[in-house]
Amino acid sequence: MPQLGVEVLTMKVLLVWLCIVVVVSSKGSKAVEHHYVNASDLNLLEAHEAGRGAYTLMVGLTLIQTAAAQGAVCLDGSLPGYHLHRGYGSGANSWIVNLEGGGWCNDVRTCIYRKKTRRGSSAFMEKEIPFTGILSNKAEQNPDFFNWNRVKIRYCDGASFAGDSEHKAARLQFRGQRIWMAAMEDLMSKGMRFARQALLSGCSAGGLATIIHCDEFRGLFPRSTKVKCLSDAGLFLDATDVSGGHTLRDFFSGVVGLQGVQKNLPRTCTNHLDPTSCFFPQNLIAGIRTPLFILNTAYDSWQIQSSLAPTTADPGGNWHDCRKNYYRCSGSQIQFLQGFRNEMLNSMKGFSRSNQNGMFINSCFAHCQSERQDTWFADNSPVIREKAIALAVGDWFFNRAVVKDIDCAYPCDNTCHNLIFR
Repeated sequence: MPQLGVEVLTMKVLLVWLCIVVVVSSKGSKAVEHHYVNASDLNLLEAHEAGRGAYTLMVGLTLIQTAAAQGAVCLDGSLPGYHLHRGYGSGANSWIVNLEGGGWCNDVRTCIYRKKTRRGSSAFMEKEIPFTGILSNKAEQNPDFFNWNRVKIRYCDGASFAGDSEHKAARLQFRGQRIWMAAMEDLMSKGMRFARQALLSGCSAGGLATIIHCDEFRGLFPRSTKVKCLSDAGLFLDATDVSGGHTLRDFFSGVVGLQGVQKNLPRTCTNHLDPTSCFFPQNLIAGIRTPLFILNTAYDSWQIQSSLAPTTADPGGNWHDCRKNYYRCSGSQIQFLQGFRNEMLNSMKGFSRSNQNGMFINSCFAHCQSERQDTWFADNSPVIREKAIALAVGDWFFNRAVVKDIDCAYPCDNTCHNLIFR
């Protein structure tokens, strides 16, 4: 089974340290920030999603005590959890539920490794985490949602909150679907059932989970409640890699088969496609009834590194430099990436016809933009037609405007916060 390089699912690179440089180009100026990330994290790119500032809100972890009785446990059998910061004032009865991302595990070996990390056990989770971007409690950082009840549900199953199986010999519990249900039940008991408006969101593997569970989330509330969903960096394509293979399809096939995902995928898809195809958002989004916003970069860094040009598909190393730094891509490599952008846009044609749906597809080399303050809403945030992501999402949620923002192709956008690896 192919392994995904950036997900660090091979033991050889668990102790490697990489430097991620965020290159910010705005109105002709450049600033470079260096962020050292331990490559043993299951998702390097999400590791940069939130930074700690001097005045960053830190929110404590709550374990779901009723989960064990429902069999809703992490990979290692520990209790799942979430971080909740209460809303106030006009936001007291509004809720954002954010599903944490962090890759997947596709076989017993990688799931055994994962269960000894924060992505597979609450024993290793941080006791408190920063709330930034769409989870910030400051109006100047998060203008439309700052005073809402804001929740981040921790990700400890490895199948985008969608599996329901076990591997007794390896002592692995694949209970993502039960964790989802236990978390929803617990939050409803803590006031979410009274919500007047609610937004389900998530980044990367959490963005995929948001798409999978969007209609389920809508079903929790009465019709009078406004409910929408936001998927950030979750539009993983069933793309052909640089060798002509299908690295990500092969990987997802392992995830779906091992973790018993099939029965929890939307039947609007599984009644005519195979389960692995129904783990790809491109085959789900047109069938979702609940209003959905797709936020994605057209040149998604994770997909370039792990799906399009992973080392397993590039044994000669022709993509080594381009994979890490878009400045080092040849003309033919850029042409290949432009083809990927076209495939992404084509996958959303049916989805985009509905006015209730929204999109923001910017031509950046990045991954996850809603939970990082610098990309969500800041002085030099990425924009399309002078509108930042936070404002585009707010306009869509509150029906202030129809939002179907698609950037011109690379290299036209000078507001990107691009990721460079070295």
